[in-house]
Amino acid sequence: MNDLAPLLTPEGRALLDAVRGTAPADELAVATRLRRDHPAPLVSAALAQARLRQRAVAKFGTEDADRMFFTPDGVEQSTRASVAAYRAARLKELGVTSVADLCCGIGGDAIALARAGIRVLAVDRDPATAATARANADALGLAGLIEVREADVTEVDTSGHDAVFVDPARRGGRGRIFDPEAYSPPLSWAVAAARTARVAALKIAPGVPHEAVPADAEAEWISDHGDVKEAVLWFGTAPGTVRATLLPGPRTLRGAGLPDPPVRPLGRYLYEPDGAVIRAHLVADVAAELDGGLLDATIAYVTADTLRATPYATAYEITDQLPFNVKKLKALLRERGVGVLTVKKRGSAVEPEELRRKVKPQGPHAATVFLTRVAGAPTMLIGAPAAV
Repeated sequence: MNDLAPLLTPEGRALLDAVRGTAPADELAVATRLRRDHPAPLVSAALAQARLRQRAVAKFGTEDADRMFFTPDGVEQSTRASVAAYRAARLKELGVTSVADLCCGIGGDAIALARAGIRVLAVDRDPATAATARANADALGLAGLIEVREADVTEVDTSGHDAVFVDPARRGGRGRIFDPEAYSPPLSWAVAAARTARVAALKIAPGVPHEAVPADAEAEWISDHGDVKEAVLWFGTAPGTVRATLLPGPRTLRGAGLPDPPVRPLGRYLYEPDGAVIRAHLVADVAAELDGGLLDATIAYVTADTLRATPYATAYEITDQLPFNVKKLKALLRERGVGVLTVKKRGSAVEPEELRRKVKPQGPHAATVFLTRVAGAPTMLIGAPAAV
């Protein structure tokens, strides 16, 4: 907070404008020049904020990132704007007009909720984080819809709000926390808080065990451009439902409770399901849509004889199936003049970069190699993306 307050002054804001877009290699020269007319701590704070804003562009876009304020943890842990906007739109569709945003961080979700026209109480116990969230609400013209409160979320009365959103801290001093009960606050507390509201959403790690999902919750896994971002437990919606949602779109696949797909021989096409589909355990639903099966009972690759368009998986046309043998692969790639090699793996201990070094691809053509198992046997599949 000590770093942020001076940056909110006219002098601080002018410095932020002056250092916008400064390249790392130029920081020393820029700092030396600016320290002739401004306090050294303020110059250092402005440059540090400029670096954080540059990192935040990937999540918030240039226009917002250049106006917002960040902490190092805030950039790392905040929700990507596209995901926050999707969740806010869903809450809006559920008739929500006010949300208690608990563990609000720097305010990324609160911003999306306010832009959807929802009134927000944003709560965080860390003074610097709460101050940053408040500054962001002001910077983006949303202070009229966002009230930021510095408090322990376990002591906040949420009864005056239609919905509760909880984003527990999932990082500690040693990095990521995988045990939901080690979240801050614990998942059990967040679930209890969710059950007090008409609608609630709890943001959790996408690797959460399915057995940890309460029976009265809907579980949704969300990916953005194929990258799995988070899982959400929804309360007050559709208990027991499992969904995979792909952004942009959104496109949502709802689980039908299908049994595991059959294992079958390799067909002409291989389908790689989106990560959210895999995390949601909905590979069977994609296989049914494609009239396909699995290459191996433990591997999430679907194979089929026909090419069909689906937003939930990427299709590849397979030309070769080989037992795992680096020398044979190298000879095949050399024969076909493959110089651009994409290596994908599932169920293999071999690292893609290690394989590339060994085969040394050269030539004008491109290919994709899958390192996987077929009916339990280590296998290499060669092909290319299929045009649907």
